[in-house]
Amino acid sequence: MPRSRRAARRGPGSARTGSPASEEEASSEVLSHCSSASEGASPAEEAAGSEAAGEQGQEEEAEDRLKEHMDNLLDKSAKTRQAALQSLRLAFSSKTLSEFLLERRLTLTDSLEKCLKKGKGEEQALAGTVLTLLCLQMGSGPEGEEVFRSLKPLLVSVLTDSTASPGARQSDLVSCLSCLEGIFSTPSAGEGGSAPTQHGPLHCSALQSWSLLLTICPPSHIKSVLDNRWLKLPPLLSSSSVTLRILAGETIALVFELAQDMEEDLCHQDTEFLRAQLKVLATESNKYRAKTDRRKQRSIFRDILRFIESGEYQEETIRFGLECMYLDSWARQRTYQAFKEVLGSGIRHHLQNNELLREIFGLGPPLVLDVAALKASKVSRFEKHLYNSAAFKARTKARSRVRDKRADVL
Repeated sequence: MPRSRRAARRGPGSARTGSPASEEEASSEVLSHCSSASEGASPAEEAAGSEAAGEQGQEEEAEDRLKEHMDNLLDKSAKTRQAALQSLRLAFSSKTLSEFLLERRLTLTDSLEKCLKKGKGEEQALAGTVLTLLCLQMGSGPEGEEVFRSLKPLLVSVLTDSTASPGARQSDLVSCLSCLEGIFSTPSAGEGGSAPTQHGPLHCSALQSWSLLLTICPPSHIKSVLDNRWLKLPPLLSSSSVTLRILAGETIALVFELAQDMEEDLCHQDTEFLRAQLKVLATESNKYRAKTDRRKQRSIFRDILRFIESGEYQEETIRFGLECMYLDSWARQRTYQAFKEVLGSGIRHHLQNNELLREIFGLGPPLVLDVAALKASKVSRFEKHLYNSAAFKARTKARSRVRDKRADVL
């Protein structure tokens, strides 16, 4: 009660005669109230700001981890270096880090050079893979070419060193065609018309790289290959390795495709024997071969034989994000398979964002899409289920009709 009487005695005008401290407190209360009101008025802005800060924090944390892995490449322990190379391989294949790597390419190149020189086996193979991914990240500019040219002599020396580990030689297949040809076409490959029975991943990688480089060779060199050097490929169809047999068949189809583009004739005295050999591989049912190997071999060699006989190529569609890419030739398919083996599951991400890959496949500059467009492009799980159910039903009906016709014939 006494307090209320005193307050009543002060009157309404007494508030202006307060102390400066009380005025400051009042103003601070007003400001805090206004700020809290403004913050409460825009929750979307607050969420966007916190999300951006979170993304920035995650990006900085990822960069710190990459720096740590690069430092570990110089560690004394071979296991630590291999773990660092493995982590860098995964990071480079799943993300585009061109800006981050541009400033550190020389340091990373020096570290990879030491791993190639002093490392053994698996470490050299991982270092070669990371170097390939680094060149992909750098793109087609002078920086990527500088990285490649600085380490090319070392890679060729590892490739031609017969005492080096097969795994290391397999990953360093970036040398010229003659070097690679000397690996998969051994002297005994042409004797007796059959390839040596023992072939490993090194021979497969050599043939893969040889065919990849063949797609970008000048016409003069391709003509020399078409004249006589392609005849080293048919003996590889008799290899005990199903992977090498398939690669040899695809490379032969690529050679025929290049001959058609250059309007050259590949009719040779052994061409008919080659077609007969391809027919055998397209219908092979030997029990000593694995069932999955037989199925894969028959499927691919049917396509190869169809192309050589009629020039028809079975087109394949690759979808990534809102875009799609068509593989309508053996050269284009060989290029896509090479990048897919290096990038693994990150191939679609790089097709969307990596300027070098988009330039190679003629996709143009990367698309810039907002969040709303990305959300609209995503298909819900229920829609996927409906689509798969309809496709399964249509496939079952088509197969049942074929089975009924076959039963009537029998």
